Amino acid sequence: MPGRPLTAPIPGSAHQELGGVKLDIVKAGAARVKRMIYPAGFRWSRDLKPLLGVDQCMHAHVGFLAHGRIHIHYPDDCVSEYEAPAVVAIDPGHDGWVMGDEPAVLIEFDFERETTAKLGMPTEHKH
Repeated sequence: MPGRPLTAPIPGSAHQELGGVKLDIVKAGAARVKRMIYPAGFRWSRDLKPLLGVDQCMHAHVGFLAHGRIHIHYPDDCVSEYEAPAVVAIDPGHDGWVMGDEPAVLIEFDFERETTAKLGMPTEHKH
């Protein structure tokens, strides 16, 4: 990633790392804007499931995939794949992983535990 501005530290952000994922979080009104950097080879079920103790990621992800490729898999075998640049809306109740040799950089907007309600999303993926 030439020049690395997409992954440079964000002034004023709260920085966290969890399961290899780097997060920079900034409050914006009632919402949060998060930059999430998922390393190449990351897989939610392998890297975060043991830390969080739930079978699937139960967080909704809404935002802009600025770099990389991701694969999303739901228990009903529904699959979504995204390649940057792409807008993403991922329902809770999924596994996901980074495809290829590059990290995935997702700029996400959320309302912490109220994301699904405030954005009108389902609380879990259904057809």
